[in-house]
Amino acid sequence: MLSRTADHLYWMARYIERAENLARILDVNNRMLLLPQSEREVERLWRETLDSIGLLDAYHGTRDKIVPAEAVHFMALDRSNPGSIYSCLRAARENAHAVRGTLTAELWETINTTWLKLREYSIERMGADELDAFFEWVKLRSHQSRGVSFATMMRDEANCFLRLGTFIERADNTARILDVKYNFINEAPRRDDASEYYQWSALLHSVSAFEIYRKVYRDQITPSRVAELLVLRNDMPRSLAHCTMEMSHFLAEVANQRSSETQRRVGELAASLRYGRIEDVLETGLHNYLTRFITRINDIGDRIATDFLMPVAA
Repeated sequence: MLSRTADHLYWMARYIERAENLARILDVNNRMLLLPQSEREVERLWRETLDSIGLLDAYHGTRDKIVPAEAVHFMALDRSNPGSIYSCLRAARENAHAVRGTLTAELWETINTTWLKLREYSIERMGADELDAFFEWVKLRSHQSRGVSFATMMRDEANCFLRLGTFIERADNTARILDVKYNFINEAPRRDDASEYYQWSALLHSVSAFEIYRKVYRDQITPSRVAELLVLRNDMPRSLAHCTMEMSHFLAEVANQRSSETQRRVGELAASLRYGRIEDVLETGLHNYLTRFITRINDIGDRIATDFLMPVAA
């Protein structure tokens, strides 16, 4: 496969997954805003969220103060923000258009229809219920894109690069969501059990893990079990362990003469998660652990670009 084609497929998948994860972050933030909180806590929530996804400096480039409504618009539909949902889905559509001949007609139509519908939305005209519906729509369209690709694409190299882009982006974003929300909930003033339960359940809902948590652990929600589920459970679709396992599999499928070191690093990371213990993770400090994980994922992403994708022009 041409590196240019692989590049477009890989980034198309990453942008679709990134848009979905932004919708998940915004959804859980809006849920948490329903709880009684001080202005300082609300500002901290949005500051840490923007910082975790690398958008804090860009936000402050045009605004002096963090206002929840403005932060939602900035992350969702701000056309000048290259990291917004709007920009991610536009980039996904542009990458899909560049390799339209490689995609099935059904997959192209799904991605193109998402883009056309997205342009009809306006945050300014949305109430709270409409915002929730918009975030659900973004997640649904992402699910549909993956479902159509799974159902209609050949199991060839093109499919491998789509899956590789999906899982590396998902691993990065799950780590960022968990890092911000876990710290925020643990450090927030304790008001009552119901409030704390709502915050942890909101975090689990943000990564579609609430029902899975109930099935696996059955009883009350505890921080250590939330961390274990999202970090170490191989059978949890959005966990770090599952994502790195899938990355290792698809890297092996497209391996070339330059990719042996990248495969080794992914395999090492996947093995450490597969055989890790949550007690060791928490003893190290979850924030420190996730920070190192994100650094390693970014390194792997850089190595994948070097090994397989279109070279960056000098």
